[in-house]
Amino acid sequence: MINIGLTGWMDHPLIASDKKRLLEDYASHFPFVEMDTSFYAIPSIKNIQSWIDKTPETFQFIPKAFKAMTLHEPWEKHFQSFEEVFDLFKKHFAPMIHAGKVKAFLFQFPPFFRYSEKNISYLKQVRDWMGGLPVAIEFRHQSWYSADHREDTLAFMSRHEFIQVVIDQPQTPSNSVPTILEATSKQLTLYRLHGQNYSGWLNANDDANWRENRTLHDYTNEELNKIKENTLFLKQQSQDVSVIFNNNSGGHAAKNAKELQEMLGIDFEGLHPQQLNLF
Repeated sequence: MINIGLTGWMDHPLIASDKKRLLEDYASHFPFVEMDTSFYAIPSIKNIQSWIDKTPETFQFIPKAFKAMTLHEPWEKHFQSFEEVFDLFKKHFAPMIHAGKVKAFLFQFPPFFRYSEKNISYLKQVRDWMGGLPVAIEFRHQSWYSADHREDTLAFMSRHEFIQVVIDQPQTPSNSVPTILEATSKQLTLYRLHGQNYSGWLNANDDANWRENRTLHDYTNEELNKIKENTLFLKQQSQDVSVIFNNNSGGHAAKNAKELQEMLGIDFEGLHPQQLNLF
């Protein structure tokens, strides 16, 4: 199957304009959502239960790993041990896990997390601490997919049952990751779309508003057709290919997602009923 979703449910006025029903309205259009709030802080069990209650039975979440878990921040700031971070994260998400509403946990590693024996050992530790839970890995340093390491990276991920996150982004000289159309899991592949704003990625280090500008891109029909082809190719390798449109300051994600859905000719089952047919 092919599924389509967005990053977050808060900033998509095209499909959810009622601030009291943002998640409910979102869940009337798409079957899953990438949750980025869990990167900044581990959500409370109360909040997680609320999100479960507000969504249809088959709706799923892709929670981002807390930033200490992906080495963006030292764990010592808030915890007694590194393992405690993982234990608390899993404890809080237990209701969502038990409800079958976690599609995968997304570990998006920082650009300084490069291919090395030390970091490979850390990934093994992640697998140990996460147990048998579905874990998707997004690398942001190109060394993982260099000519010398690409095959080893993919084999390692397959061996340790990590889900590869396939990336769409501009191919700049120094800060891009290539689009590797290979699944490492027969069950699931994530295809994350960051836009094709070349100058935004190229000048990220010199742009004070880089978070807003880097992903600011409205996909063209030609680009969406290429994404369609790639999605269908990945579908030959994984039972579920879930395409994620990253949000941007221009609000293009929902529009582009709907356009791709139409190109693929797919309908999603088990959604909330739509209050107003916008499309």
